[in-house]
Amino acid sequence: MPTTAHPDPRRWKALVFIGLAQLMVVLDGTIVNVALPSVQHDLGMTDSNRQWVITAYALAYGGLLLLGGRVADLWGRKRTFLTGLTGFALASTVGGSAQSELMMFGGRALQGVFGALLVPSALSLLAVMFTDPKERAKAFGIYGAIAGGGGAVGLILGGFLTEYFDWRWTFFVNVPIAVMAALGAYAVIREPTGSRNRSPLDIPGVLLSTLGLGTLVYGFTRTESTGWTETTTLATFAVATVLLLTFVLVEARVGSPLLPLRVLKERNRAGAYVSLGLAFIALFATFLFVTYYLQIVKGFTPLQTGLAFLPASGGMVIGSMQIGARLMLRTAPRLLMAPGFLLAAAGMLLLTRLTPDSSYVLLILPAQLMLGTGLGTALMPGISLATHQVEPRHAGVASAMVTTSQQVGGAVGTTLLNSIAAAATAAYLTAHTAGSGGARHLQEQALVHGYTRAFRWAAAALVVSALITTVCVTTMGRARGRHRRTRHRPDHDHRPRHRKGDPTAPAPPQDPVRVPQYAREE
Repeated sequence: MPTTAHPDPRRWKALVFIGLAQLMVVLDGTIVNVALPSVQHDLGMTDSNRQWVITAYALAYGGLLLLGGRVADLWGRKRTFLTGLTGFALASTVGGSAQSELMMFGGRALQGVFGALLVPSALSLLAVMFTDPKERAKAFGIYGAIAGGGGAVGLILGGFLTEYFDWRWTFFVNVPIAVMAALGAYAVIREPTGSRNRSPLDIPGVLLSTLGLGTLVYGFTRTESTGWTETTTLATFAVATVLLLTFVLVEARVGSPLLPLRVLKERNRAGAYVSLGLAFIALFATFLFVTYYLQIVKGFTPLQTGLAFLPASGGMVIGSMQIGARLMLRTAPRLLMAPGFLLAAAGMLLLTRLTPDSSYVLLILPAQLMLGTGLGTALMPGISLATHQVEPRHAGVASAMVTTSQQVGGAVGTTLLNSIAAAATAAYLTAHTAGSGGARHLQEQALVHGYTRAFRWAAAALVVSALITTVCVTTMGRARGRHRRTRHRPDHDHRPRHRKGDPTAPAPPQDPVRVPQYAREE
């Protein structure tokens, strides 16, 4: 008779160290960007090679995420998590100690490799440890706040370390965080038994997904320097498309696929993956162009820029932990996600009103609050839905798909919107001549014109996220979930009926203890 597993008494302590590890990875995504000019100067990088500090990490991380999720399912999530933490700390030491650009690129690539092990295993640990819906909402609320708001904290920390210490500390700071997270996780995490996937590794799927995702991310990174119509860039996208289509065909035929296609076919999970990917286009656009605006146009220092993003982080915490976590069990997820995306879109549209003389307090601050609160409200149920009703043995690969969608969305956001902004800036300069403010004022106006054009497209991406959520996400909240509790019963009940007054008839069977809904495959 099926029974519900007893919850791990150490699960909340485990969440502390899982969250600490996630914070380290999210911090690394923005903290290095702030330090990049100093890294380039000290290591003598050219402008063309500078991008490889970002690209080396993105290629390894984005290309290996699905493999990292499968390794977690096969090898054990706790073991994979600890290996990822240890390796990330060592790779950060290599990056911080770099004496040449090649050593820096190698350290960043290693960070991507171990990050691809660490992140899916962290999210899948949450998925298998927190099965009670109420506790799951709180846990994913905390995780969502870290995932969304950690980038702004990285800007603050990166600005502080670069301005008052040395850029190398933007790498070394990962070491004590990783050590604390690893020691704590080793002591308190107890992975549920029977949740591993012992099926053999799908080698063709590994090769095709790694090459396909890596080529796709590389194609997007090329567009920033070569444009979208350059022959090699188009060929890169064509190769990535062929590889990924072949990957899908292979996964439909092999007995033990790297990515079981039923994970993608369930409409709630598919809607969550796509909407989160589009939302991260907007999130990366906010960090990128608001940073440019504050430093280039308004003259903020790196530390001041980081502090200016605190309202976005605060909004993320409010949206994830106060709104999303409290309402998730009382209403349908799409009734949180769609309004959240629309609130974030409204904040993005507010940023389209930027001018070189705009007030931070009157325009940027309320826009960031709207963006942070809206995205925080939407991300929490979105991340939870992405692993909703997945078999425990597939939790790692489903978690990897969440991060893959965000990583591809971030790559698209950085390159596509940067291209749009650059084209709009160039067109503005061509159409206008320097007026009374001089050439500098014209340049600032052109830059802001480009930023606002990118913000319009980012707002459109958030509106599309809201539409996709409304159409695809149909899972209802607990209060309305009666039909969900019955839909898994057999269509026909062939059990013998107990007739009143008939002592020979079998007694009616007792209902088995239900397995928590989040631990079943739909």
